[in-house]
Amino acid sequence: MAGTKRLPRAVREQQMLDAAIAEFAESGYTDTSMDAIAARAQISKPMLYLYYGSKDELFSACITRESGRFIDVMSAGFDPSLRQREQARILVREFLRYVHENAASWRVLYRVASGSAGFSDVVTKARAEITEMITALIRQGTTVEGASDTDFELTAVALVGAAEAVADRVSEGDVSIDAATDLLLGITWRGLKGVGT
Repeated sequence: MAGTKRLPRAVREQQMLDAAIAEFAESGYTDTSMDAIAARAQISKPMLYLYYGSKDELFSACITRESGRFIDVMSAGFDPSLRQREQARILVREFLRYVHENAASWRVLYRVASGSAGFSDVVTKARAEITEMITALIRQGTTVEGASDTDFELTAVALVGAAEAVADRVSEGDVSIDAATDLLLGITWRGLKGVGT
């Protein structure tokens, strides 16, 4: 445990969150202990409790940080001035790249937090922000007469759901980013062209 005493508080907090994400991703919420997180972070359990008063508080901090990172990545890739198909490819690719590079984070958000009643609201909020981006993209690029806001939103909800399911396979290494991007883009493009028809 020596060597952590001189770390700035902000660095130590991130170290704890990184360790917690890894443990929660491996063992789930219920089976993860504060002892295991402290050991992985190479700190004492009392220090972990000093920073995060309970496992609930620590888990909440984890999903808040990870959902924020996810939204930042997706927001950075969103450019309404791009042509619709190009924008769709960028968003799908960035989404899958994030999942591939942050598999533990994705497992915590998609599997652990989504299945935990007390924490699912953070995931729901992140999903709503992504859905709003996709809805704006669909609305901007759709020229079909008769399409309504409900059409746009429901198409976005369906596409986000499909993306999450495929991303879960990416996080397990079952499919490559390129193959998953092509698959989702095909689904996305067909969905976008069908809005309002």
